[in-house]
Amino acid sequence: MRKFVPVMEYNSTFLLQFLYQWRKPLLALPLVAGLLGVVASSSWFIMPLYKSSVIVFPATTNSVSKVLLPQTSFSEDDMLAFGAEEQAEQLIQILNSDEIFDTIAVKFNLLKHYDLDPTGKYKMTYLREEFNDKISFQRTQFMSVEIQVLDTDPKMAADIANEIVDMLDRVKSRIQRNRAGFGFKIVKGEYDKVRDDVLEMDAELRNLRKKGVHDYEQQSAVISEQLATAILEEKDKKIVRELQNMLDTLARYGGRYVALRDELYLLKQEEVKIRTKLDQARVDAEQSMPATFRVTKAIPAERKTYPVRWLIVAVSMFSAFVGTMLFILVANAIKDLRLKEA
Repeated sequence: MRKFVPVMEYNSTFLLQFLYQWRKPLLALPLVAGLLGVVASSSWFIMPLYKSSVIVFPATTNSVSKVLLPQTSFSEDDMLAFGAEEQAEQLIQILNSDEIFDTIAVKFNLLKHYDLDPTGKYKMTYLREEFNDKISFQRTQFMSVEIQVLDTDPKMAADIANEIVDMLDRVKSRIQRNRAGFGFKIVKGEYDKVRDDVLEMDAELRNLRKKGVHDYEQQSAVISEQLATAILEEKDKKIVRELQNMLDTLARYGGRYVALRDELYLLKQEEVKIRTKLDQARVDAEQSMPATFRVTKAIPAERKTYPVRWLIVAVSMFSAFVGTMLFILVANAIKDLRLKEA
């Protein structure tokens, strides 16, 4: 078995000699590659893309009643406070929803704009891929959300970015109002039930008052005292009989009157609490607060973002230089091995 012996020692001196010996191809080929990179990065081959971005901060609270209306308990919510990581992640989830994708795709006619076949079998799959390639959402280190849009038309990129932010507010507000609407219906049902009970008890109390029961405790005390005085003073039997009838009426309806009065008092307190909740639920169902604080508004870019011509040229020249040098080294090594074997 033949043992491999290095043909020469590859040291710094050899490297300098090698570079000088092959200076022409090592310079010519990278220059050619750089020229090709300039041509390839032109608009004839690569469509330039322009970037527009919007930065928004999430809001901590979105309930109007919770931060503006009087509460039954102390609340530290501040409608002007910025949200944290959790709220930012919620915004990103909404931004990735089908509702925003479908609305943007229809409003800006992205099938035509991205030059996709509207009758193709997988048109929505290709549209979603283009959408994800051109439009991105990410959370920044400052807990804000950045919306970036790349497009061949700088104005289109800015319009899409701004519309997505508007859609974000509308979608989140709609979700919250829908939920608040269900809550309003529940509270409204409970309030109507309590209100009906109050009206029913009020009507029964009015009937008892018509029968002579107005204030059971005070009436019974006064009438009992008058009856005792009339009996002791041996007054007219008619007066005694009338006083006795009044006591009998109080005895017959007094218990029910006291029970209704006390229950109605507690029920009216409950009615006030539920009415407060009802007013809060109505405000949440009918009104909404912006889900974001918009820091910047997207504007048409003046310079293209992609492709970066200098980077393409630099990578092309460097790759050509390394590739040429490796090719020469391998070719020389193979040549030396053949000479050695011969």
